[in-house]
Amino acid sequence: MTTARAYAATSPTEPLVPTTIERREVGPRDILIDIAYSGVCHSDIHTVRGEWGPISYPQVVGHEIVGTVAEVGSDVTRHKVGDRVGVGCMVNSCRECVNCLAGMENYCLKGNTQTYASIDRDGTTTQGGYSTQVVVVEDFVLSVPESIPYEAAAPLLCAGITTYSPLAHWNAGPGTKVAVVGMGGLGHMAVKIAHAMGAEVTVLSQSLSKQDDGIRFGADHYYATSDTATFATLANTFDLIVNTVSAPVDLQAYLSLLALDGTMVNVGAPAEPLPVSVFGLMGNRRSFAASGIGSIAETQEMLHFCAEHGIAPEIELIEASDINAAYERVLKSDVRYRFVIDAATI
Repeated sequence: MTTARAYAATSPTEPLVPTTIERREVGPRDILIDIAYSGVCHSDIHTVRGEWGPISYPQVVGHEIVGTVAEVGSDVTRHKVGDRVGVGCMVNSCRECVNCLAGMENYCLKGNTQTYASIDRDGTTTQGGYSTQVVVVEDFVLSVPESIPYEAAAPLLCAGITTYSPLAHWNAGPGTKVAVVGMGGLGHMAVKIAHAMGAEVTVLSQSLSKQDDGIRFGADHYYATSDTATFATLANTFDLIVNTVSAPVDLQAYLSLLALDGTMVNVGAPAEPLPVSVFGLMGNRRSFAASGIGSIAETQEMLHFCAEHGIAPEIELIEASDINAAYERVLKSDVRYRFVIDAATI
């Protein structure tokens, strides 16, 4: 076993605290990674605070991980010691269901093994990236291109792929009009990626406070949703709406913005159910959908796309002792646009 330093939640209400955890021995197809940076995702907060259901404590979260290969198992062929690698939201899947066999392990019908708060193959609870080391089977370890700034690469493993996947699946590109709801960690990545794909991009945010940033990231238009005139002005406009907000929104208002055969995709995951009116969908043969991260192959594709187009998240690098303060700032939308933990400070 490998002992790693970490920051863990001990209950839904207490601050995260420093601790040590045991990582499994490196098996024949495993890779031991020395973690360099770990992103802070809103999902981490939802999880440790029990907002998505009960979990076991202590729990180390973090599923935006980059680091260096420290050791490889005897049968590993994809990576070698010293390689710059990443780990995202999942670390295994059943490998047998129709979705896994189709290369879509993110939609594993038996439930993929999440990077944290999931049951691992040895029956233990997975522990995430707020730590100094992690052991992951090679099939779920990604290559991080050298041209992506090291400290900024981590959020691509969740925020990047979570927005890239629906944009690619629903064919964002030249001639399409894409709206991005929310300008946070996911939203700013959606703007950058959709712009690089060639789409006409509109940001729909509560206020205009981040308008300058949105335009700098590639948005063609920027509207405040607090202004009721916005919804009248933009009615029947968009081919695709990507909703990155992890809180309830007025779905009927946003669905009215879709053009004929347009689709609204939720990538934010509010704890509360969202009511949908069928009549609101019928009006323009609209669709309401959701998308969950992406496959390993698609995540690797996203990393190469970002390297090719010079795309990286906007980050604020923090020390591990600042994690709890960072959580409070995330909840206040007081970050532009993603916190990243320097694992050397854990």
